[in-house]
Amino acid sequence: MKFYNTLTRKKEEFKPTGKMARMYTCGPTVYNYAHIGNFRTYLFEDILRRWLKYKGYNVKQVMNLTDVDDKTIRDSQKEGMPLKQFTEKYTNAFFEDIKTLNIEPAEVYPKATEHIKEMVEMIKVLLDKKIAYKTEDGIYFSISKFPEYGELAHIDLAQLQAGASGRVKADEYEKENAADFALWKFWDEKDGDVYWETEIGKGRPGWHIECSAMSAKHLSDAFKTGKFEPDKFMTLDIHTGGVDNIFPHHQDELAQTESCTGKKFVNYWMHSEHLLVEGKKMSKSLGNFYTLRDLIAKGFNPLAVRYLLIATHYRQKLNFTFEAVDAAKTAVQRLNDFMLRLKEAHGAKNKTEVQEAIEKAKLQFEKALDEDLEISPALAAIFDLMNLVNKHLDSHELSKEDAEKVETFMHQADSVLGVLTKEEKLAPELQKLVDEREKARQIKNWSRTDEIRDELKQHGIAVEDTPHGQRWKRILS
Repeated sequence: MKFYNTLTRKKEEFKPTGKMARMYTCGPTVYNYAHIGNFRTYLFEDILRRWLKYKGYNVKQVMNLTDVDDKTIRDSQKEGMPLKQFTEKYTNAFFEDIKTLNIEPAEVYPKATEHIKEMVEMIKVLLDKKIAYKTEDGIYFSISKFPEYGELAHIDLAQLQAGASGRVKADEYEKENAADFALWKFWDEKDGDVYWETEIGKGRPGWHIECSAMSAKHLSDAFKTGKFEPDKFMTLDIHTGGVDNIFPHHQDELAQTESCTGKKFVNYWMHSEHLLVEGKKMSKSLGNFYTLRDLIAKGFNPLAVRYLLIATHYRQKLNFTFEAVDAAKTAVQRLNDFMLRLKEAHGAKNKTEVQEAIEKAKLQFEKALDEDLEISPALAAIFDLMNLVNKHLDSHELSKEDAEKVETFMHQADSVLGVLTKEEKLAPELQKLVDEREKARQIKNWSRTDEIRDELKQHGIAVEDTPHGQRWKRILS
């Protein structure tokens, strides 16, 4: 199993430091609803997590919730709401959205506001080492004290105008403004009631130190005794995010954590590429900015959105269009229809060809995903198998035993893809209609069967007639 490492810019065989794969993923800044670009990244991380589990690893995933930073303070003040109440609204919405997209929950969702003590502890170490220094408005990390600064983002400080001589207080900034960054921001009136009284001063953390503290606490023993013990920090296996996180956020995380602990921060850095909308960068000014809730309000099915966002390799830019969502819906419908058809297999003999096709599909599926999560050939392997099996279903030659073997593989593959719908029972009133239609069908009352079919369709249920009776399925919106 190989992953592309952003740090080295090459694929490397994955070897975790222990029996458990420990993964830190940059979660949402809870100041608004997450948009589809965010979910492209969260879904890449979901596929990665699921693939590690498929391969037999125990996984501990930590996804932070940034509930204090420049944006959360700014927007909570605009809304006239206390920070905690404001961020809680969008935190709850985030959890609703990931459930809607069938994203597996992480093991831990730490909030930045609940880890101030840990951040202060790490900042104190950096001050003691004279890698951090105090100014009139905060405590800053001196990038000149970390010779490797820029290695993750692959930037040359010597060629940047600001270089290591300037300071930047803002959480987010462009590569060209690389400079000493804020670890702790002393309180000023713009922060209102958002501050903590600490040993290092009254104020609030910078964005970057939040993730260093939360990853150290939840993925190592550095804070096991309550105090920060750098020698007990354990290098993380994987750290993920979008490419926009590489600089400054992940570069700053790396610099401050390694300066603090004296150890390598992360072994494998993995980043997903940008999502475009109709070939353009998503922005509110262009009117092409969509949250998951916007798409559902337009009638798009969440599983179709999920399929679209995972079906392009995570390191390629993904061009989102409404036509592409429709195509994804068709693909998901085909997969689910296929699972229904397998239930009807009644052929007399098992087919060597089918067993060989299953083994071939499984081999190709696993080989593709082992190669840095190459999703396209993995999906192609599944559809190739479906095409062959459908021919045997059409000729009524697929045995029940062969069908069960195909079904087993499909569920194994879906433990990674997460796009098959769960078997469900119809509501009693709809089941009554289905039963009535079958009776009408048996007595060849075709006008009544058509009426009931149309009525069920209005409820999102399609009824199909087969040689073995009628079957119903949920229509993806």
